[in-house]
Amino acid sequence: MSDIDLRSDTVTQPSAEMREAMFRAETGDDVYGEDPTVSRLERQLAGDLGFSAALFVPSGTMSNLLALMAHCERGDEYIVGQQAHTYKYEGGGAAVLGSIQPQPIEMEADGTLDLRRIEAAIKPDNFHFARSRLLALENTMHGKVLPLDYLAAARDFTRQRDLALHLDGARLFNAAVKLGCDAREITRHFDTVSVCLSKGLGAPVGSVLCGDDAFIARARRLRKMVGGGMRQAGVLAAAGLYALEHNIDRLADDHRRAEWLGNELAALGFAVEPVQTNMVYVEMGTHATALTAFCAQRGIRLTPAARLRLVTHMDVHDEHVPQVVSAFAEFAENMGRN
Repeated sequence: MSDIDLRSDTVTQPSAEMREAMFRAETGDDVYGEDPTVSRLERQLAGDLGFSAALFVPSGTMSNLLALMAHCERGDEYIVGQQAHTYKYEGGGAAVLGSIQPQPIEMEADGTLDLRRIEAAIKPDNFHFARSRLLALENTMHGKVLPLDYLAAARDFTRQRDLALHLDGARLFNAAVKLGCDAREITRHFDTVSVCLSKGLGAPVGSVLCGDDAFIARARRLRKMVGGGMRQAGVLAAAGLYALEHNIDRLADDHRRAEWLGNELAALGFAVEPVQTNMVYVEMGTHATALTAFCAQRGIRLTPAARLRLVTHMDVHDEHVPQVVSAFAEFAENMGRN
């Protein structure tokens, strides 16, 4: 049995064609602004998403951190989902490095943040409080796609309350493929957007932060401060360009396989959340660790969690789905006997 890694869509390997594009990339010193491939990637993604400028950085964590630090000053706060990546999974960078206070809000079942809860969280203009400056959303959120009408409402809401609006678009193109729209239909509602190239798009490394010229100039200075300046980075940017040109439409295959896997596991009696994109969430409770060990013996890699996440990606193929279903069925049968 071939190894099947369902831990994340970050585990993908660059294809031979992507490696060839990296090998042939024209390079220069990007800190001097002289890498033509990096510049091409920044121009292309900024233009595609409706922004005037963009900045290539090593990771989504850095991209989001630069966005928060460019939007907020020391002592400001940003409002964010309790389960959002920028708050929960990025090492507290906004607080540690930016002296920015997060104000977390509990997520709704569809991945949105209730605007009434956000309203209640906004601080009065009073020296007792941190200054509320920014709302950060994430799309997709736990595999769920934020509806376009919600994004429009959030845009109007933030404008009326003088808040900036940032999107952690780590899986932006998953959302666009699911909605059947151009990604620009999503990003047009935001002041800034972070896009990850190394998840479902399959590049080995890199994210791009998009915004207006003044914002990206601030972010570029901050990138240098936190050590994100890269030299001949065109070899990495070339992978991102290849991903944008070849790997967006194929995300639909990841979604199809995730839905197929979710349906099969639900038919076995597992508690499976509705699947929208490339993530299947299964309620495993106290059995998660045992299931993970059981599957590992069968060449299937999982991250143990009570709310187990299975992620499909370009290295998960049709023939893998029945293998995973079979392992879960065998595990359930063994649990039933015990």
